[in-house]
Amino acid sequence: MKQLISIGLILSALCVLPGCRNGEDPRVAAIDAACSALFPEGEPGAAVLVMEGDEILFDQGYGFADLRTGAAIDGTTSFNIASVSKQFTAVAVLQLADKGLLDPDDPIVKYFPEYTDPVWKDIRIRHLLSHSSGIPDGRGYLTREEKVAGDEDLAIEYLANLKELHFAPGTAYEYINPTFVLLGKLVERVSGQPFTEYVRDHVFLPAGMTETGYFDRDRQELIPRMAHGYEYADVTGMPEERTAGAAPEKKEWYEYDFGEETFFATRPDGGIYTSTHEFVKWERALRKGTVLPENRLREAWTPQTEVGGSPWSDYQNRPNTFYGYGWFIEPRTEETPLRIYHTGDNGGFKILAARYPETETLLLVFANRADWDRYALFMELERIILKR
Repeated sequence: MKQLISIGLILSALCVLPGCRNGEDPRVAAIDAACSALFPEGEPGAAVLVMEGDEILFDQGYGFADLRTGAAIDGTTSFNIASVSKQFTAVAVLQLADKGLLDPDDPIVKYFPEYTDPVWKDIRIRHLLSHSSGIPDGRGYLTREEKVAGDEDLAIEYLANLKELHFAPGTAYEYINPTFVLLGKLVERVSGQPFTEYVRDHVFLPAGMTETGYFDRDRQELIPRMAHGYEYADVTGMPEERTAGAAPEKKEWYEYDFGEETFFATRPDGGIYTSTHEFVKWERALRKGTVLPENRLREAWTPQTEVGGSPWSDYQNRPNTFYGYGWFIEPRTEETPLRIYHTGDNGGFKILAARYPETETLLLVFANRADWDRYALFMELERIILKR
């Protein structure tokens, strides 16, 4: 990769979605101040959007989507939303359940008879959906090249030789990606369609998400207004092809997505590219029952697995945190609102997509840099937006 040089640019707050009231609410300046401090001009940055009811409170881009071209981030920039993609896979599975084609309580071996070891006998679909299967992440043997460019088949190859679990299914939480890849295979076997085609036809298009799609390593040009993920790194520690002639201890922004570093190109667990404006369509489709009936969505948003205190995984491991089917859930307490959200991390991208059902509030922060404290910003923006 060639060394990249940042170009300064002053970004203005733009509001282009119907119902926007940007600039009319005193919270707007507070949101902007919190985000400007983390995403300065002339660097990779973020798209930030807040929707209350059906109105857009805040919609602003910070920094660059592509340092080579100087393309600025705005609400139409496409980010890899990484593990936020899991909710779309969960919705696909629950759609098939709603059609009577499967049941979340079905054993996995009903659909994957090739998994013959006794450890599989008690693993249900719902355990995969809620990160409670006990299946370990066995991809540790992969080479760097395989991690960068591996596909779905490679990600779950080890499952055929699975001999033991970390814990009995349904008894604990361990966040791993291969089980969601396996759910993608399940959608294919039950629906008869390739996974990405099924989600396009039954999830994206019904939601009106015409500019949302899965990563395709051979057709990246299909991603509209694509952001690149970046890392601010000491060039002396980067791969040899990036460091020829570089001065010691010199830090620069470098592309850190597909083909460069640990960008996982698998799709059911984290392969969607979309924008904040497109995600608003997703939120509206969920509210209206366009892609999933209310009872099934309520099932997905019901705590299934306790995350807080798990000895098996530290991802989002905080008190009063649970996992449903494709979403993290923090139930309401006397001090805190009900939070339903997911986060995503992949190849320099760092994503937050949170919703507050009680006030019909959506909070999105899609960033193409990872050097910021996501939960701290999450809580600060929540305090501002909900006036806490």
